[in-house]
Amino acid sequence: MLKAGPIPRQIFGADEDGSPLEAGQGAGEEGSPLPGAPDPPQGKKIMPGIVYLGHIPPRFRPRHVRNLLSVHGEVGRIFLQPEERFVRQRKKKAGAKAKNYTEGWVEFRDKRVAKLVAASLHNTPMGTRRRSRFHYDLWNIKYLHRFRWPHLSERLAYERQVRQQRLRAEISQAKRETGFYLRSVETSQRFARRAAAAPAGAEEKSWGFVQRPTEEEIQRRKAGAGGRRLRGQLAKAREIQLKSQTSRSLLAKIFNAADAASEEAPGGPDL
Repeated sequence: MLKAGPIPRQIFGADEDGSPLEAGQGAGEEGSPLPGAPDPPQGKKIMPGIVYLGHIPPRFRPRHVRNLLSVHGEVGRIFLQPEERFVRQRKKKAGAKAKNYTEGWVEFRDKRVAKLVAASLHNTPMGTRRRSRFHYDLWNIKYLHRFRWPHLSERLAYERQVRQQRLRAEISQAKRETGFYLRSVETSQRFARRAAAAPAGAEEKSWGFVQRPTEEEIQRRKAGAGGRRLRGQLAKAREIQLKSQTSRSLLAKIFNAADAASEEAPGGPDL
């Protein structure tokens, strides 16, 4: 699996003007700590916990996440997934210049605080004051069990590689289509130049195609071939019959001449 480089401990995100945020920057705005927050245990290693934000309202920035969640516990790194590039371009053409996010991950120093925040703030208003911009937006928080920040880095690196590979495939496909179009245009221009350079009286080359005979034509041809064969057989039989008649007449003449000679001999035929 692909692994990304180390991520700074303070925060993984940016402000509205694009400048990176520091840990604890902008804290002290609206929000109140949760009742019953656990105290850090004595002599026990504190494990960080990560919560997932499934809904990010428009114009909601990483500093807003820190300001609203830092009152419940110590917040570490924050990452908000920006919108796809084609979505931003379409919104930019429509006149919207603000950069929005689709989902986010927040790391708490203590995983027990993360579990408590996810269980307490889920489906509650983001802003506690009615004049707040995000008062009518609800938190959509889920605690990620056994999820660590390197897992997120690996996922982002994998998605980046997949996106780059898909982009390379699309570029390669576009290049092939462009090359085929240019070759077709060049071929048509070459044929056009050849036709223009040919003399005016020259005949155009025509391609001769022979159509395959239909079933009726095949049956008719077979019937005609059978009739010719039958007529040939009848003619041959008549010829053989004629030859046999000629041979019979010849034999009759021979035997008739022999009988006449015996009758004319002295003493006549013996009785």
